[in-house]
Amino acid sequence: MLSSLQDDVPPADWAGVEQVLEEDIGPVDETFDEFDREAISGASLGQVYRATYEGEPVAVKIRRPGIEELVKADLRVIRWSVPLLKRLVDESRAFSLENVADEFAKTIREEMDYRRERRVLDTIRERFEGDESIRVPRSVPAVSDARVLTMEYLGGTKINDVRALDAAGHDRTELATRLQRAYLKMILEEGVFHADPHPGNLAVADDGAIVFYDFGMNGEVDPYIQEKIVEFYISVAEQDIDGILDAMVEMGTLSPEADRQVMANVMELAIADVRGEELEQYRVQQVIQQVEDTIYEFPLRLPRNFALILRVATVVEGVCVTLDPDFDFIEVATDYLSEEGYREETVRKIATDAGRQVRDTTEALFTVPPKLDDVLSTVQREALSVNVRIEDRNDVLDRLARRIVYGLILAVGVLSTAVLYSFNERPEAAIAAALLTVPFGVLLYRSLKPDKGFSAQPQFTRQEMRRRRDEDAAAGGDGTVLAPGDFREGESETDESAETDASRPEDGGRS
Repeated sequence: MLSSLQDDVPPADWAGVEQVLEEDIGPVDETFDEFDREAISGASLGQVYRATYEGEPVAVKIRRPGIEELVKADLRVIRWSVPLLKRLVDESRAFSLENVADEFAKTIREEMDYRRERRVLDTIRERFEGDESIRVPRSVPAVSDARVLTMEYLGGTKINDVRALDAAGHDRTELATRLQRAYLKMILEEGVFHADPHPGNLAVADDGAIVFYDFGMNGEVDPYIQEKIVEFYISVAEQDIDGILDAMVEMGTLSPEADRQVMANVMELAIADVRGEELEQYRVQQVIQQVEDTIYEFPLRLPRNFALILRVATVVEGVCVTLDPDFDFIEVATDYLSEEGYREETVRKIATDAGRQVRDTTEALFTVPPKLDDVLSTVQREALSVNVRIEDRNDVLDRLARRIVYGLILAVGVLSTAVLYSFNERPEAAIAAALLTVPFGVLLYRSLKPDKGFSAQPQFTRQEMRRRRDEDAAAGGDGTVLAPGDFREGESETDESAETDASRPEDGGRS
């Protein structure tokens, strides 16, 4: 299966790995009590080995030799490609594309610095100290550096191995709930979070604790975004569509010019799907058609530093649905926000804002009438002038002007070609005129095609996933729901994790 790429990337030659290890830490046999030269897991940036240090089992994560130059070359290609790609898409997509490229470059550089990963590892471990249900490896600074990270070895069962979890007697719904709450705590309270939660980086210990591996990909959330995410979750819990759209606009993830009615319909369907409600396919198709028929710029955007949050939310959802196909994210988030006092705090904030609005309205009752009287007096004296500005957000006039120009050039070109063909004995001139005319015909045709929003098919709703699971079970499969990143034979994946796990077990808890 392609998901094995998360665990079984071919390891680098030991000679090169040993050189990195000895340059940063010292001679292997003198530094460690024991060191297994066979990597237990690996990915594109690094690989993990088991060892013993001062009598304790440890996992040693080592950057692949020579990876720095390869990454620099890849980032140069991305940097050169983005300006060209931005010219081929609309403004909103260009905004997202540039931010995603910048964030990818920033993240990949940070992932290669194991000193930074160790600091994040220690920070998150400290935040969960005392919580026996969450386990984070302890780093070993004495044998860690920029290219080597040593931490305690923690074993466990890979979190999407549902058969092994059932055999061990673990409650999968409770595991999904605890995982979701852990990420809510990291994002909303701590402001720093583990950003690579695919199944290879999560395991379940024998006592039921969730073990986190590989903190190379991590993110930070500023207080403003934390506040807006809370407002978003509360609005989702109360099915307040206007509140959801307002929060998305304020976070910068939704264009203020978006058609709110169409987006409201999209959000209603999304909430129903997350709650596991049955979706009528004609209703889904109807909303998709509304989106496609609405002429406006692509409304969804990815602000800087937001791509990782979105990725985490998507991948965690996939893991939770694998554990429990009927898992209710909204209920878990609502309970968490209520228990932590976020909902009450938001209600107080709304009450304060409402009081301020009442005060402003009362003040306006006294200030607006005199101003209105002045305007009416100006009109009565016929001294009122009005400046009108046409705002063409959808570039309708610009497209019309281009069509007229393309049409004129095409008409002149066709006429010139006909004249040259009829009255010139040499056909080369007519052929040249025709070749010069054809591109304008193509441009005119493309400009006359109706604009579309984004095209989609309702293939990944929970209802559809359950139908596929039932068909798979009837065909003789095991009926397991696959999370994002897990694939059966013959399937493909477009997005692959760039980094490996650290301190994972040999029996499957790998990245």
